[in-house]
Amino acid sequence: MSTLHELGNAVHARRSEMGLTQARVAMLSGLTRQTVNQVENGTVGDLSLNRVNRLAEVLGLSLAIRDPCAEVPSAAGARSSALALAARSASVSYRQAMAPSRLRKILEAGTVAPGDAPYLHALLDDAPISLLAALAEQLHRESGMDRTQAWQHFRHLARQVLSKRDIWQ
Repeated sequence: MSTLHELGNAVHARRSEMGLTQARVAMLSGLTRQTVNQVENGTVGDLSLNRVNRLAEVLGLSLAIRDPCAEVPSAAGARSSALALAARSASVSYRQAMAPSRLRKILEAGTVAPGDAPYLHALLDDAPISLLAALAEQLHRESGMDRTQAWQHFRHLARQVLSKRDIWQ
């Protein structure tokens, strides 16, 4: 599979999981809807790395150049889980830290109690989209939650806590 088709498949899959239209992704990334469509279909003629990077960042994706001959280290246990990072991110401005288990319950239920709303607001307004994408993936892997449902819960929670982040509008 060509790099262009791989990019297109990744953009389409993540955009669909997040419940965003091509027009919304285009607006958030500063591209046209036609360009987003062409990327997804692998028919874009020429696209600068800066434009590709803007598109990827909106969707929480990243571009990477890897040496195919280099050995890829195992990620198991090498870093904190997305859930632990998200709980820390949500708690950064607060004296009392939110436990990852509490955050998991909120994200799986899609509802937030008033006392937890400030934590969710901080997370959904400020966390990198790539962290939220990793969080959706972890919920999928560990709880069996469909990725699309995870993004729907994120969006619903963002509305509950009155998030102003463009992606939730």
